[in-house]
Amino acid sequence: MNNPATPLLQLDSVETYYGPLRALSGVSLTVAEGTITVILGSNGAGKSTLLGTIMGVLDGQPHRGTITFRGQRIDGMATEKIVRAGISYVPEGRRVFPELTVSENLKVGAYTVRDRQSTRRTLERVHDYFPLLADRQTQPAGTLSGGEQQMLAIGRALMNEPELLLLDEPSLGLAPLLVRQVFDIVSQIRDEGVTVLLVEQNARMALKVADDGVVLESGELVVSGTAAELVDNDEVEELYMGAATTASEQEAASTASEREAQGGAQHDVDLES
Repeated sequence: MNNPATPLLQLDSVETYYGPLRALSGVSLTVAEGTITVILGSNGAGKSTLLGTIMGVLDGQPHRGTITFRGQRIDGMATEKIVRAGISYVPEGRRVFPELTVSENLKVGAYTVRDRQSTRRTLERVHDYFPLLADRQTQPAGTLSGGEQQMLAIGRALMNEPELLLLDEPSLGLAPLLVRQVFDIVSQIRDEGVTVLLVEQNARMALKVADDGVVLESGELVVSGTAAELVDNDEVEELYMGAATTASEQEAASTASEREAQGGAQHDVDLES
């Protein structure tokens, strides 16, 4: 890790249940300030559950263990208070407000920020990350392509001016070009001072930008280390790296189908403009 002496987020022996079923078992994790940490694992391993547990969106969870952010316990805290403490969350599936415009979606993300001047500066930074959002301010979010909605979801989360950004499968369903752009932006976000905790199926791409990583299997943390160590881990290579190409092909096919369904949305990859 970049500086293990300055942890931003710490989980200690966290257990989360869905009814009688234990979804997370004794998970301990430290996220160092100023880093990107990637959570790898197969479907159903507990990755999204882990992010949801941190954000307090799972009622009554964690069942056991502690979660601290900047030394303050946040387990059991209401999600709104966790957001106000400085954590933003982009869940899987984007979940923008489709009937609101791009501009209105971004304003919703800044609801915890009272300093209007600060909000304007943050909005300018978001527009620098995602120029298409500046070009489409009055466009209803529901009419954007999948890739553009992902940009909007990340931009909306940044409007809260978070210290820690949780991202759940940001590359899901995106064409390879957009996947690369998303990860370039995630790196830039980290370089500008926002710590990132990332759930991602595309292990190869995620480990290129991450500083540290962990592997979850059946709700248990089974491997942890630097990104370089995970890349050199034969088990991680066999289980996750080989799937990256297939995942990218599936993402490309998904995006192509989406374009056809939208009648050829020619603005899908305008991110380079």
